[in-house]
Amino acid sequence: RGGAGMSFQPVLPIGGYAGWRFLERTLERQQESHAASPTLRRAETEFRARIAGIHSAQALVEDRNLLKVALTAFGLRDDLPNRAFIQRVLESPASESRSFANRLADRRYAALAEAFGFGEAGPPKTAEPGFADRIVALYHDRSFEEAVGAQDESMRLALALQRDLGAIAQRDTSEDARWLTVLGTPSLRTVFESAYRLPNGFGALDLDRQVDILRGRTRAAMGDSSLAQFADPERIDKLIQRFMLAEQVNAVNTMGSGQVALTLLQGIQPIGLLR
Repeated sequence: RGGAGMSFQPVLPIGGYAGWRFLERTLERQQESHAASPTLRRAETEFRARIAGIHSAQALVEDRNLLKVALTAFGLRDDLPNRAFIQRVLESPASESRSFANRLADRRYAALAEAFGFGEAGPPKTAEPGFADRIVALYHDRSFEEAVGAQDESMRLALALQRDLGAIAQRDTSEDARWLTVLGTPSLRTVFESAYRLPNGFGALDLDRQVDILRGRTRAAMGDSSLAQFADPERIDKLIQRFMLAEQVNAVNTMGSGQVALTLLQGIQPIGLLR
């Protein structure tokens, strides 16, 4: 993935669920090392110093350094060249259900528009107390996930799930609205589709049908069809375990027999060490 070219390199000695458990145990230390990266610190210092002076979407998209932090914070770094599109997103009022940002299937755009508030009446949120802190915290999380994803995409998706799913589960909205948010968040959608071994054509189905299928698969896997259950970290961990297993099965299915044997042999030693 683009954007992970920082001096920080995460330590991921093994893949799969055993590797995920290792990452969880070392997460705080690894995040501290990442936060100390000179590249990250420079970007963060510049953002804190200058964002309060940005009063329009146009001013933000014309400032590549600030825009890079803003987009990375919402998992949208790949949109850095798409300045006209991002300006239109930022200028659309998040409070209006039919605004441009809210009509996009990917919910990350609406979250970006809402966070900055350029499309709303009154001043934007950029000069509000705590605004820079909130965006910088998201920037830290997402850029760490990108660095992890450069080595192991499954680990990046699991980190994103751990960060986002519990928050969606606790939202004061209907179950349907929660599921639609999952379907509109690419990282979450990928985890659920992989964990439940859904076919490639799943995303082409009517959205209501997709929600029904996800509920049915969640009931079969978890004994409960609701998203609200994922307010419990143990439930999230159970889903991650299922996702990691499915990813390993997919990887084995695409390998030749020689590669499978080599992978199994390589996996024996680290698994023993991580117990």
